[in-house]
Amino acid sequence: MSAKAKIGIIGGSGLYSMPGFELQQEVRVETPFGAPSDAYMVGKLGGKDVAFLPRHGRGHRLSPSELNYRANIYGMKSLGVEWILSLSAVGSLKEEHRPLDFVIPDQFFDRTLGRISTFFGDGLVAHVSFADPICSELAEVVQASCGELGISHKMGGTYLCMEGPAFSTKAESHIYRSWNMDVIGMTNLQEAKLAREAELCYVTVAMVTDYDCWHEEHDAVTVADIIANLTKNAANATRLVEQVVKALDTDRYRECKCSKALAHALITDPKTIPPATRQKLDLIVGKYLG
Repeated sequence: MSAKAKIGIIGGSGLYSMPGFELQQEVRVETPFGAPSDAYMVGKLGGKDVAFLPRHGRGHRLSPSELNYRANIYGMKSLGVEWILSLSAVGSLKEEHRPLDFVIPDQFFDRTLGRISTFFGDGLVAHVSFADPICSELAEVVQASCGELGISHKMGGTYLCMEGPAFSTKAESHIYRSWNMDVIGMTNLQEAKLAREAELCYVTVAMVTDYDCWHEEHDAVTVADIIANLTKNAANATRLVEQVVKALDTDRYRECKCSKALAHALITDPKTIPPATRQKLDLIVGKYLG
């Protein structure tokens, strides 16, 4: 596999391709965890090497619960990606986050049910720090890029990750609001955890499509409403990706905590790690095991 990229883009609902790519090639990646959502599109964007993956597959074939999160992040790592910008459609849980606004969450809250969100197990245990689940340095670049483009945005807030695929009941939505959650989605918690284990810088751009179902002056959310706002958000998302790629210095050595998240996280005595597990996770932990 010769194609390489330092910047990875994960496109959510409504964003299944990345306009402006040059010299694109379709790269199918095999991983120890199965197949990613689709082939990666690897090419040049603003003169830099970028890998794009449609989270739900082209044609939106995969529900949030069906996504192979491990394969998606492992595939990015195998392509040489160091920074991941994740774009995701969300509902708003606060009046201040209006439809078509972008939110850059700095916290996550897990309401999923039994999804696999770690590379580890099978004889190798690791506990990464996840108190601050996004890369603050990458987030600053995203925030500045939103400002330069005039995109209405907010830095900070909590992304509540629900199981889905059904949207919330009104009771659930009101409970989440009482917890001071900011936005609600179905995908980004697992991506963020796995990116941290893979020592990748990760940031979510949560693109608001609706007010969930709590807002008394708005009808319950429908797919038609969401699709209409997805289309509008996609145009701004494309502009934002181009600006972030332009602004990101991919030649510098990463000094953020993300780049060494596993340095003090591995608990297992290396002598006891099963050979098959060591081989499977070599891309992730090889530099620490010698």
